[in-house]
Amino acid sequence: MKMYFTSAILLMVASMLFSACGAKSEEEFTTESTQTDQTSNLRIAYVELDTLMSQYQLYKDYSEVLTRKGNNIQKTLAQKQRALENHAAAVQKKYESNGFTTRDEVERAQASIQKEQNELAELADRLQTEFAMEQARINDEARDSIQSFLKRYNKTKKFDYVMVKAGDNLLIANPKYNITDDIVKGLNKRYKIKPEVAELIKASKEIDD
Repeated sequence: MKMYFTSAILLMVASMLFSACGAKSEEEFTTESTQTDQTSNLRIAYVELDTLMSQYQLYKDYSEVLTRKGNNIQKTLAQKQRALENHAAAVQKKYESNGFTTRDEVERAQASIQKEQNELAELADRLQTEFAMEQARINDEARDSIQSFLKRYNKTKKFDYVMVKAGDNLLIANPKYNITDDIVKGLNKRYKIKPEVAELIKASKEIDD
């Protein structure tokens, strides 16, 4: 069971965060359409997604927390899987050595293994669901944080569009329209780590040490 926080954030940011920061009224658009160059008055900027994700402290903090949780889930399931396999192997060995005296004993042993298999499957589903819900909650928090900052930022900058540059989705981008550093600096300045997140990070580092 592999869990990736980064890919989910990437999809979320690319699809939701950097849409139009300001929309022109119908009257403004009509007026501009009479000009020879309709785009001459547009103010457009872009943000590099990879840089944002690697330098925004919120991403780094939550990525560490989710990675730790994902690893713990995988470890828990792996341990229970090994225990189940050992139990099944022991039952098989006992059966082959004629250790069961009655057919009823064999059926009870098989039922016990089946019960453990079902419980393991249910546990895996529950843990994966909980992880996905936590991931979605964090995605929402990150999205709201960035959108809130962009609205404040754009009150003075007044960009018509702020686009996201992820991979090669923008084939050509003039570096002078790159506002990534401004956005990252502003986000980190206003970011306050939650006490419970700080505690989780501290605890995980103590375990590693």
